[in-house]
Amino acid sequence: MEYLVLATSLRTDSHSRILARQVTGAYAQRGGQVAFVDLRDYPLPLCDGGPAYDDPGVAALSALIAKARVVTLAVPIYNYDVNAAAKNLVELTGPAWAGKIVAFLCAAGGQRSYMSVLGLANSLMLDFRAVIVPRFVYATKADFRDGQLFSPEIAARVDELAETSMRLRYV
Repeated sequence: MEYLVLATSLRTDSHSRILARQVTGAYAQRGGQVAFVDLRDYPLPLCDGGPAYDDPGVAALSALIAKARVVTLAVPIYNYDVNAAAKNLVELTGPAWAGKIVAFLCAAGGQRSYMSVLGLANSLMLDFRAVIVPRFVYATKADFRDGQLFSPEIAARVDELAETSMRLRYV
């Protein structure tokens, strides 16, 4: 598995999960070996700086992240930031992110949070020397209808993100 897509929303009808499924298909369509992971399937403890690191889910996710060349994070935006579950995931699996190429898919309620992913991106770059794909997808609730991605513009950006992520190399 070269590409790992992590859907980090814990909500059942998540727009970021729809984006995650879309990019998983885009990687596969281009011949990429891709794995999709739904964070709901890994009930993680809150990072406590101690025993939480020994959780079996943390070990399993750390191994998946470590094996991937490119990790795509699909995150919901809450209160002008990525969701707490995504940040908790990074805190628990930190060393696995070293030297990864990381792409972002963001789903938010409105258009004013489009820079909200930068805090997590900076942390991944500075703490783990990850390379951040310079374009990310930012979608709002207006881009979805009836549980599906409706916007052709956002669909094209998801495809572009997959294509760019596949071309990048960590040197």
